[in-house]
Amino acid sequence: MAIVASDAPLFAEVDMGADSSAPTVRATVVQASTIFYDTPATLDKAERLLAEAAGYGSQLVVFPEAFIGGYPRGSNFGVTIGNRTAKGKEEFRKYHASAIDVPGPEVERLAAMAGKYKVYLVMGVIERDGYTLYCTVLFFDSQGHFLGKHRKIMPTALERIIWGFGDGSTIPVFETPIGKIGAAICWENRMPLLRTAMYAKGIEIYCAPTADSREVWQASMTHIALEGGCFVLSANQFCRRKDYPPPPEYEFSGTEQDLTPDSIVCAGGSVIISPSGSVLAGPNYDGEALISADLDLGEIARAKFDFDVVGHYSRPEVLSLVVRDHPATPVTFTSASAKTEGSHK
Repeated sequence: MAIVASDAPLFAEVDMGADSSAPTVRATVVQASTIFYDTPATLDKAERLLAEAAGYGSQLVVFPEAFIGGYPRGSNFGVTIGNRTAKGKEEFRKYHASAIDVPGPEVERLAAMAGKYKVYLVMGVIERDGYTLYCTVLFFDSQGHFLGKHRKIMPTALERIIWGFGDGSTIPVFETPIGKIGAAICWENRMPLLRTAMYAKGIEIYCAPTADSREVWQASMTHIALEGGCFVLSANQFCRRKDYPPPPEYEFSGTEQDLTPDSIVCAGGSVIISPSGSVLAGPNYDGEALISADLDLGEIARAKFDFDVVGHYSRPEVLSLVVRDHPATPVTFTSASAKTEGSHK
């Protein structure tokens, strides 16, 4: 959806504050739509939203899953078992062209944005690595440095035909002055072992970019906050049919005939939840919005006094987890390994 720049705020902020006497972090989750197939325009929109959030005093801003590159809702890319259509292959070519390289010029621009507005930035992107795409989250600090990335380790259902699988080397939790920050994407959040790995890394601000706008998603977010004793920040897009290209360029398989340009195809539901399970802001199903709350970091210790899932409430002699956190590469060249070893002598 094109947005005309003006002096007025893009969206009304949805806000709930915390006790000002406690140490707090002001956080915002962005609920807005990609400008599909137009990555430069989406980056421009991201900057406008980031500037507005910073104007509200936000120190951490979280964007939805696949905000840069787009979530191809409704598309089947011409796939049936045993066949892929020429039109579907062309759709993938266009989608591939809208993705970004990591590192790359778009990452540099996002880093510059974070530094310019002095915020920690968590951004959902479609990452292009050669001809394989990954659903990825990028992390930036408030000084404009790219901290690293998380690749979605398990795409859901038909997502598996367009996105590769992340490995254990990109499940980071970053220690920052505003807390330990990490992310899991959409239905990854329903994977208990992945969550446990993140808890073991000490996550305090758990970001959950998603494409799931169903009300039942809220139950998962509340459970994670209680289970992990952490703040949960879930950001989803709010999209209407007109935010995607019109047919026949882009079609919502099986439902296109029932949609009007104003039909809602993703209803948002972005939310911020405290370690005690209290909803601090949201869920919002009304439209594009900036949803903010002040995170009282003292809530983490108070919650973990009750339940520390990888601490006093664990039983490692009975139940334990091994995480293979090395990069999984399909091809290793022994000559390259030998050169690397030689360079360290």
